Amino acid sequence: MSATRLLVNRSNIAETMIEVQESAPLQDGQIRLRIEKVALTANNISYAATGEMLQYWRFFPAEAPWGCVPAWGFAFVTESLAKGVEVGEKLWGFLPMASELVMEPVKVTGFGFTDGVAHRRALPHIYNEYTRCRMDPMHTEGQEDVEAILRPLFATGWLVDDFLEDNNFFDAKTVILSSASSKTAYGTATQLARRKDLQIVGLTASKNMEFVKGLGCYTQVVSYDALDQLDAGAACVYLDYAGDAELRRKLHTLLGNMTYSSSIGASHVDKMGGSSGLPGPKSTFMFVPTQAAKRVAQWGIAGLMERMTRDWEAFASRATDAKQPWLMVQHHPGEKAVQAAYALVLAGKGDPRTGHMLSL
Repeated sequence: MSATRLLVNRSNIAETMIEVQESAPLQDGQIRLRIEKVALTANNISYAATGEMLQYWRFFPAEAPWGCVPAWGFAFVTESLAKGVEVGEKLWGFLPMASELVMEPVKVTGFGFTDGVAHRRALPHIYNEYTRCRMDPMHTEGQEDVEAILRPLFATGWLVDDFLEDNNFFDAKTVILSSASSKTAYGTATQLARRKDLQIVGLTASKNMEFVKGLGCYTQVVSYDALDQLDAGAACVYLDYAGDAELRRKLHTLLGNMTYSSSIGASHVDKMGGSSGLPGPKSTFMFVPTQAAKRVAQWGIAGLMERMTRDWEAFASRATDAKQPWLMVQHHPGEKAVQAAYALVLAGKGDPRTGHMLSL
């Protein structure tokens, strides 16, 4: 048997290669997964762009200068030498863009388990959790593509909204989101829009204006070349999903009553830069697993998922509404197709309606 995976150059994430290695025999306590499919969105590009800073390269190590970009998706257990994990089980979780993964399950329960492999023990706990699909309240059989594409992004948005509520929205009534057409920004805006006292402003490219307006969760949609339409005096929070340093500086300069500024994503990878010397509040990086860890400590993992599931079901149903679905899924099976899909999303040339599913 052999294992195939997509690798990217850590110092030049536009350069990719396909690695094929012979599969190693399992050791006691290990399982082997066959990765069925994973989703590719701008979120994965953010993982690559921040791979060193946020340790994403450490989850599925590769020999330097290469790295394996993590993704979310589904896999089946094909071999098991671990107690409590059976061959044939279907799992949801954080996976490499690859054909297989060997793990060491610990803390095994009826709900799922943690990958206890040594190199992952110091990494954020939420990424090391794997859920048995038959026990997963957020899983619906036959909806795997929608779940893989949208669920991680919705969870990020849910936690951003929860963090802002935790901090009384930093005494602001306006929340401004860049890269408003991105699925993560949309997931965040959907949660924010439930709060009728907030103004939700989406910033986007001119070509995406109608799409973003049609999502129905933004109070106002403004193109990047019309920032003068923003209310410069309103107390506001800025959520940066673009990672565009020039845009960030323009907004910090224009918006004189910005109370909080946070970088969350990097959909505009080619425009990333530092945040030193900005007018207004210091721009911070929001690492949402920190908020997730806080809620797990308070509510338990089951309590967190119960709360998320209530909102997730409504969000997912809108994406697949038979009368007006906005999500279009494209499948990319095979090595060349996976490399081409990655290059497309990295270049920012994809349709915001499209979600990409990869399989090796």
